[in-house]
Amino acid sequence: MALRQRPYLLLANSKRLCEDRVSSRMRHQKKTIKLGRTADHRRALLANQVCALIQHQRIKTTLAKAKAVRPLAERMVTLGKNGSIHARRRALAVLRQKSVVKQLFDDIAQRSAERNGGYTRIIKLGARKSDSARMAFIEWVDSEHIAEEKPKKEKKAKHKEPEAKPQQTTSEAEQPTREEPKAEAPAPRQEEPTAPPAEEPKPKKRRWFGRKSDDS
Repeated sequence: MALRQRPYLLLANSKRLCEDRVSSRMRHQKKTIKLGRTADHRRALLANQVCALIQHQRIKTTLAKAKAVRPLAERMVTLGKNGSIHARRRALAVLRQKSVVKQLFDDIAQRSAERNGGYTRIIKLGARKSDSARMAFIEWVDSEHIAEEKPKKEKKAKHKEPEAKPQQTTSEAEQPTREEPKAEAPAPRQEEPTAPPAEEPKPKKRRWFGRKSDDS
């Protein structure tokens, strides 16, 4: 005879079935790119990226950030094309910079007036050297001028190549020689009068006492 299941076991089984059904659902309508940040941090990051894009017309960032910035940037352009005070206040609530909002409504939105969406363009670049993250440019499609990157300075070679000596001699010969002022000759020194040499003393004649010479 089969034992009857107890009521709390039935509740546990039904709860487990509900959890299995929820976990088996797909991620439809969930397009948020979290970027490994909290909601407040992510919101501030994307707002700063959009402000930089409005100011500089093009920014270089990672491909994941560029894809996250794109929907917000195009939403701001849609508000700029509306042009009402309410739309301006909504844009200011997101971007938090009055000068950027003014440039968005007066400049960028006016350039994109005839375009129905697709205001930005993403250009994929290679991997970053430090961490191999995929990089990309994001820019406005209707931008008048694009800020170009500064060319990198060329590294100087460690060993300098020896220059040709005959070329140097010819170049030096072509240059006009400047006459250098001649140094004045030093004045001749006056010769001091030299003292006459001292006379040597004459040897004294010896006298022989007690001897008489033959002549005497």
